[in-house]
Amino acid sequence: MRIAHNAVVLVADGRKLLFLRNEGDVDQPQLKVEHAEEQDNPADRDQTTDAAGRASSPQGHAQSSVGKADAHQIEEDRFAANAADLLKRRALAHDYESLIVVAPPRTLGELRKHYHKEVSDRIIGELDKDLTGHPISDIEKALIAA
Repeated sequence: MRIAHNAVVLVADGRKLLFLRNEGDVDQPQLKVEHAEEQDNPADRDQTTDAAGRASSPQGHAQSSVGKADAHQIEEDRFAANAADLLKRRALAHDYESLIVVAPPRTLGELRKHYHKEVSDRIIGELDKDLTGHPISDIEKALIAA
């Protein structure tokens, strides 16, 4: 994948995000960190205490279990929605013209649900990998190879 000079690269998962900007050129990208965020999101078992509930029919005859919401996943989805909102605010402020998004498949899907048209119009590439814990040089190599 070719990364234009001054393009923004968002590298995210459900609890971390990095905004990188290419200060190099398409042949030799040099990604520099502009912004980083990390959210503390403990495992579901550490966030909830109740077991799944039970529901009765209106007549009171049948009972069924009610699925328990995964608090950890809900927070990861909320984090992705907030990242999409940040992308929107930056796009509307004309902070970037081209965008590449790197995220694991589930996070990428959640981001897509929340993209504003101005963000969608600026996306020049996506990579469905989790690279949030990798050094910038590895991110550059993965993007060049994509």
